[in-house]
Amino acid sequence: MMLGGPVVAWPLMARAQRPMPVIGWLSVGSAESDNIPARLIAFRHGLSEAGYVEGENVAIEYRWAESQYDRAPDLAADLVRRQVSVIFAVGGAPMAFAAKAATAKIPIVFNLGGDPVQLGLVASLNRPGGNVTGVAELAAELAGKRLDLLHELVPTAAVVALLANPTNTVNRELETSSLRDVANSLGLQLHVLSASSASEIDAAFATLAELRVGALVVSVDSLFTTQRAQIVALAARHAVPAIYGWREYPAGGGLMSYGTDLADSYRLAAVYVAKILKGARPADLPVEQAVKLDLVINLTTAKALGLTVPLTLLGRADEVID
Repeated sequence: MMLGGPVVAWPLMARAQRPMPVIGWLSVGSAESDNIPARLIAFRHGLSEAGYVEGENVAIEYRWAESQYDRAPDLAADLVRRQVSVIFAVGGAPMAFAAKAATAKIPIVFNLGGDPVQLGLVASLNRPGGNVTGVAELAAELAGKRLDLLHELVPTAAVVALLANPTNTVNRELETSSLRDVANSLGLQLHVLSASSASEIDAAFATLAELRVGALVVSVDSLFTTQRAQIVALAARHAVPAIYGWREYPAGGGLMSYGTDLADSYRLAAVYVAKILKGARPADLPVEQAVKLDLVINLTTAKALGLTVPLTLLGRADEVID
């Protein structure tokens, strides 16, 4: 009887002493922007589906670039030195590229807008190859559709603008190209306004007023997500109808948004992170495509701007905030 005790106890002791896996969270955003409840809850839910709970059997090391893309390489290198189990690159192509440049061994799961094959991150969607895979969502590519929706709500606006971050060159180029095509087809004049800091956002809105812009498309950029309260307040102060990429804007008083359900995208990414922690290879995990799109309209804001939302537009909305 006594001989059996140690034989049974040894595997239990070995499991107890096994080090806790660590997820490296590499984000272009900030603690504030990444802790938007719906996103964080969704990521934790995705982990929990596979049996991982932060602080219990998995740890997360957070690294935030605070919307400064040039910090990404150093932050990625820091996570590699930390020898994390997997890197979750959040906030677009620059973070994924920084992680990929920092390591060819540690698995990387990205969450980004755009085509990762066209960007050169993976070999193909079905067989990514290497140590990189993740979730691709429609983001900057929807800029033209956002302008279409805004034009439907404000058909009298002949001058429109894009507010973009010049340091996020991938999104800026994609959105500018898409908006120019739509603006030309609708006979609209388009201006591209740049801002890479809070003070530059203020200056951009002052320019917007001088140009008599009648409608605004705000780029899908983490800086703007972090500064969304400032942007929504400025849009209200200048009485400019604006459309955004994420639901958080109209939830915070913005007029409307159209884009990917980010909560669902974060959950999908967490599922992949968990699979890798259990031994799956990124090369064998096809890139997931987040396809759930939401149109959200804030009726209170529309009324404050003196706008009547067409019934055809209301009928297509996934959520109406009143």
